[in-house]
Amino acid sequence: MPVSDSPADLPAKPDITVKGLDYKFQDGSLGLQGINLDLPAGSRTLLIGANGAGKTTLLRLLSGKRLAPSETIRIAGVDPFAAGLEGVTYLGLEWVLNPIVRTDIAVPILLDSVGGKHYSARRDELVKILDIDLRWRMHAVSDGERRRVQLAMGLIKPWDVLLLDEITVDLDLLSRSNFLYWLRNETETRGATVVYATHILDNLVGWPTHLAHMHLGKVKEWGAMAKYDAETDSYNNSGNSKLGELVLKWLKEDLAERGPRNRSAEDKTYENLEGKGGYGQEKRE
Repeated sequence: MPVSDSPADLPAKPDITVKGLDYKFQDGSLGLQGINLDLPAGSRTLLIGANGAGKTTLLRLLSGKRLAPSETIRIAGVDPFAAGLEGVTYLGLEWVLNPIVRTDIAVPILLDSVGGKHYSARRDELVKILDIDLRWRMHAVSDGERRRVQLAMGLIKPWDVLLLDEITVDLDLLSRSNFLYWLRNETETRGATVVYATHILDNLVGWPTHLAHMHLGKVKEWGAMAKYDAETDSYNNSGNSKLGELVLKWLKEDLAERGPRNRSAEDKTYENLEGKGGYGQEKRE
């Protein structure tokens, strides 16, 4: 981890601690309730939950993009919103909605705009891992190819905490496998920390060190993989790994507990996506 005298830089050992986190949206509706987490530096946590469980809201609070109540979130012992930590990177799906990344612009220009020349070795490594063609023009690529460029741009500069929100949904199987291997290496060699919200469990057997299960704005349970007997994994007749079977069981239980989404207005975690979740207002509240 780079050494710096700046108080805004992330200190060593980027662990994540969340204690008693409650969060309400601007309209007063409940987003998160009683969140407690303790994720050690170097960990790779899968954030699991159905759509609307609160995963994106939690990741945005961890990244400092939204203001959490005082003393509820600490990354390496520091409030990420107040400190504006340089070592925390959040990557979500909304990036591809930005019109500038759909204009006639060359990929090398975008990569250089975020430090590609300064971190040339990491740039070249990510271009290879994500199978990026430097001849691409952003207005003429697919969503999956655009997603690869986003990942490279977000990760060229060394990070200490990486918060991923369904970011690999557009990647093909090989690119996703290579990317996950690269993330594992980042955590094992640099002590970096990853929290990854996803519904896609391919290539994840043996990858996470921790699981966190969210439902209706709460963390129902969390812990190291050994707790869930899925650290050493195998496939069974259902076609799922132990991890896949565990997550499927959780989601079935969540659905039974929640019931139909249109049951009543007060039972919804989010009434809409305007100003909420991952696709709303970016301003600090």
